[in-house]
Amino acid sequence: MATVLITGGTGLIGRALTKALLEKGYEVIILTRDPSKFATHTTRLNYAAWDLAAQTIDTDAITKADHIIHLAGAGVADQRWSKKRKKEIVESRVKSGELLVKALKETANKVQSVISSSAIGWYGPDGKKQNAAFTEDAPPASDFLGQTCKQWEASIEPVTQLGKRLVKLRTGIVLSKDGGALKEFLKPLRFGIASILGTGRQMISWIHIDDMVRLYITAIEKENMNGVYNAVAPSPVTNKQLIMALARKKRGRFFIPVYVPSFVLKIMLGEMSIEVLKSATVSCEKLSKAGFVFQYPTITAAFKDIK
Repeated sequence: MATVLITGGTGLIGRALTKALLEKGYEVIILTRDPSKFATHTTRLNYAAWDLAAQTIDTDAITKADHIIHLAGAGVADQRWSKKRKKEIVESRVKSGELLVKALKETANKVQSVISSSAIGWYGPDGKKQNAAFTEDAPPASDFLGQTCKQWEASIEPVTQLGKRLVKLRTGIVLSKDGGALKEFLKPLRFGIASILGTGRQMISWIHIDDMVRLYITAIEKENMNGVYNAVAPSPVTNKQLIMALARKKRGRFFIPVYVPSFVLKIMLGEMSIEVLKSATVSCEKLSKAGFVFQYPTITAAFKDIK
């Protein structure tokens, strides 16, 4: 079976993806700064070293790989956006892409495809007169995340000049019971409070973790997939619709909707509040035309599965 090399393999998507790949019989190698920290209970899962600062990588891992899934990047919502943190967010993505390109240039390899993560942060907010959802040919926004995504995608693009098939997945909000945005949405619900952010009218383009994992595997296995795809479900919802659906799932009728004013979010989150309050309606039409079928196309189906 083929070997898949994963960067960012210990994150939310990486963990779920590794499990699914192993279940399908793939060999998996995860790049990490310190492989000695990880124990493995199967010969089909191994860890290899890389160092972004030093721009070094275990060449054996490159040599063994048939496919690369590139997920690495500092969490955008993990910390307040200080000048230092913004630099980390950009460099963790750009330098990791540059390192992979360098390794593929300098090391004999049999890599067929590179599947790289990106984000719908590429797009700006919905326009006041905008009737259609953002498609993959829309230009990047001029804000921090838009320009970060532009640099992120550009850093991995040179693999195409090396004869590798490149797929870039612009990912929406990933819904998983194991972490990510859903974990934050659930915190107030422990106390019976459904926290609606701002007006609650901003559109959220999301995807269930299982569909996200299936999409990465599909991108490996379907050789006719090339270029950029929006990794979002076909039914975006407003922030209020998402929070209320989650509240009903978790609390039945026993919760109180509470609107968190925009100015409070700006005080709490600083510049990051722009993204929390931004409405971004993103299309998955290109993905559907490529033959991908979502197991969880609606927020109701997604929350029915997420216990």
